[in-house]
Parts: sequence; C-alpha cells; structure tokens
Amino acid sequence: MGSTGISILLVVIGLVVGFGLSFLINYFRGSLANKKADHLVEQAKKEIEKLKRDAAIEQKEEAHKAKMELDKEIKEKKDELKESENRLLQRESNIDKREEMFQKRELALDERESKLSEKQDEIQVEKSKVEEIKKEQLEMLEKISGFNKDKAREKVMSMVKENMTKEISEYIRERENEAKLEADKQARELIVASMQKYAADIASDQTITVVDLPNDEMKGRIIGREGRNIRTIEAITGVDLIIDDTPEAVVLSSFDPLRREIARVTLETLIKDGRIHPTRIEELYDKVCKETKQQMIQRGQDITFELGLTKFAPELIEIIGKLHFRTSYGQNALQHSKEVAELSGILAGELGENVTLAKRAGLLHDIGKAIDHEVEGSHVDIGVDIAKKYHENEVVINAIASHHGDTPATSVISTIVAIADALSASRPGARNDSLENYIQRLSQLEQIGNEIKGVDKTFAVQAGRELRVIVKPEEVDDLESHRIAREVKEKIEANLKYPGTIKITVIRETRAQEEAK
Repeated sequence: MGSTGISILLVVIGLVVGFGLSFLINYFRGSLANKKADHLVEQAKKEIEKLKRDAAIEQKEEAHKAKMELDKEIKEKKDELKESENRLLQRESNIDKREEMFQKRELALDERESKLSEKQDEIQVEKSKVEEIKKEQLEMLEKISGFNKDKAREKVMSMVKENMTKEISEYIRERENEAKLEADKQARELIVASMQKYAADIASDQTITVVDLPNDEMKGRIIGREGRNIRTIEAITGVDLIIDDTPEAVVLSSFDPLRREIARVTLETLIKDGRIHPTRIEELYDKVCKETKQQMIQRGQDITFELGLTKFAPELIEIIGKLHFRTSYGQNALQHSKEVAELSGILAGELGENVTLAKRAGLLHDIGKAIDHEVEGSHVDIGVDIAKKYHENEVVINAIASHHGDTPATSVISTIVAIADALSASRPGARNDSLENYIQRLSQLEQIGNEIKGVDKTFAVQAGRELRVIVKPEEVDDLESHRIAREVKEKIEANLKYPGTIKITVIRETRAQEEAK
C-alpha cells in the first residue's frame, strides 16, 4: 500500500477512535446528568413533602385561631344581647311606673276639674249677685247725683278730652322745639356752608335798553323819511323805539330781552355804519340774528364747561345759552341757573349725593323759561318736555317738574334743587320785586293772622320776613298760642307765594292795671 493508503487508514482510524471517545464521553455525561436529575427530583419531593406538612400545620393553626375568634365573637354577642335584654326590661319597668304615675295624675286632674267646675258655678252665682248690687248702686247714684249713665260718660269724656288736649299740645310743643333746634342747626350749617362757597352778582330789573347816539341829528336819520326807518326797525325786531327829548339817546322797550338785545346790536351797527334805510336794516338784522345764535351757543358751552358738565345735545346747548336773554324779577335766568347748579352741587356734596347729576338738574331746572315766550304753557311743563325730548335722566326730569312743588319729589337731588332754587331767589339782592306786589303780600299776611279766632292784632314787620300776632290773653292760653302759630304757618304756606322764609311770632301779654285816685 503506499503512503497515501497509510494516511487514509490513519485518518479512518483517527475518526473511529474520535467517534468512540466522543460517544463514551457523551455516555458518561448523560449518566452523570441522569444521576444529578434523579437527585434533584428526590430533593424536590422531599421539599414538597415538607411544604405539605408545614401547610397542614399552618391550616390547623389558622383553623384553631379562627375558631377561637369565633368563640370570642359569639361570647361578645351573647353579652350584648344579655345587656340589651336587661335594658329592655329596665325600660319596660320604667314605662310601667310612668303609666302608673299618669293614671294617678289623670285621677288628680279629674278631681281638680270637678272642683273647678264647682268653683266656676259659685263664681257665676257671686257675679250675678255683684251685677245686681252694682245695678242697684248705680241707680242710687243716678238718683243722688241727678246724672244718668250717658250724661256721666259725656262729662268724663269731655274732662278727659280737655286734659288730653293740653297734654298733647304740650307734647307737640316740646317735640317741635326739639326738632326745630336740631333741624335749624343742620339746615343753617348746610345753607351757610353752601352760600359761603358761592357768590354771585346782584341782579337788576330791566325792561328797557338805552342806546347812546353820537348826536341829536342821528334821531332824524333813525326815524327816516315819513318814519319808514323806525317802522322797519320796530316791525322786524318786535321792539318799540322811544325817541323823546332825552339828548343823544333812544330807548328800546320790550319785555323780551332777546329781542331787545338783537335790536340794540342792530341799531348800534346801523349808527356806526351810517347807512340807514330799510334794506340795510333787514340785512344787518339777519346778520345780528345769526351772530346772536352763535353767542347763545358759546354761552351755553361756557356755562357747561365751567360747571364740568358734558354730553349735551347741540340744540340743548343753544337753549341753555338762550337763558342769558331771559330774566325773572330782574334776575338773569342763565346766571340764576348756574347759581342753582353750583348750590345744588355743594349741597349734594355735603349730603353724599351725585354732585354731577345735581349740577345738571340745577342747570336745567328753569330751561323752560328760555322758550316760554314761544311755546304755550308754564316753564315747568315746557322744561319737562325739553328734558324728555333730549333724553335726560329721570332724576333731572323730576327735579324740573318738582322744583316749584307742582309734582312730588322722588329723589334727594330733586329736593336739593328746590332748596338751591329758593336760596338763589331769596338771597339779598337776587331779585327785584315790585312795590305793588310787596304791599299786597304784606296785606295778605296781616289778613291771614287777623282771621284766626282769639287774635287781637297782626303786624307784618322785617320787610315781610316776620309776622307778629298779638292774641287776646283772656281767650287764648299759652298752649293755644302754639296752635295759633302753627295754624298761621300752614295758612301762609298754602295761600301765599313768597321768597325765603317768614317767621311767625305769637305774643300773649297779660297786664294788671289799676288807677290810684
């Protein structure tokens, strides 16, 4: 065989030997693994047996413990049931005792009721006897006194009424004095504080306007040929021109200040221009009307700006400015409205009310006077219509409607505006009243006092600010004097219109007089 064959044989022998060795090795490994597995299985079986024994022991212990707890719980339940049973027995015993007590009380009440019934019968008998005795005594008293029951009642009632009247009068007088002291103090403080914070110019009554002329020759030119110039001026302005002997002056007369102002400016412009004829008069009149309208708007804007008020319709601003050309008892309506607005704001601030709303109501309270020459109706009704037209606040509308007492005030601001209006109108120098009205008012004051029973004389003094009532002392006592003062006050408030306040003083004087001879 060659070397190749030997090599192949060696390789084959090596393979057989390797395979045999590998088989033997795997065989011994498997045998060892089986032995180890059997050993592990044996140990596992032992562990399982041990666990079974331990579990059995634990189960026995748990069962024993559960049995002990159950026995304990059963014992506790039995004790509770026994205790509940004892309580029920005790309660039943108490109920039995209470029922026995109620039965005894019921018997006692029945006995007492029977006694009360007997007593009631006895009282009824005694009452009937007393009524008979009272009746007999009353008949005897009527015979002795000569008064029957009705007359006696009337007598007693009259005495009680007289005494009560005196007591009531005394009580009313005391309460009135207390109220007056407090109210006068607070009102005086408010009014004085308000008037100190505001001051305005003195008013002057004026229904005419004097226009100065450069010379007397200008009068002829104003009159014109056959009076055509003066007729044109009077026709288009609605103002009377009075040309008399007054040197270098003509007088414009009209109850409407706006017409009078337009006529004044028109006439003064004509004099400066020098061309005086009907056509020129009409041209200047139209121009002055437009300028005056702009002035009214400007005045309205100035007033609202000074008062710090906003959100007015342009037409309402013009109406406010128009108040400048309206007067009441010589008091300029725009200045009066501004004054009322200022005073209303001050009073509202003192009382903690809305100052802006109070100023607005005060400014617009007399807005109807701006057009009362053009629209029919009182300035109050016209003012309410204007305020509603321009969607003013309900408080403002009520303040306009109620500031003269025609409508009840529904807010504190309405009352404040009425007070401010009275303050502005009644302060010294605010208004000029005619002598005729003044004398008539004084006469009516004295007449009101003289009409009251028990009054001897009445005098209006202090320029109508005080009414002194002298009573007959033999007919009127001190308490009756207070009643007379109150009655006079109520009649004055109901029947007279007057600025400010009127003090009523009732004087009762007793004089003892003898004559030595």
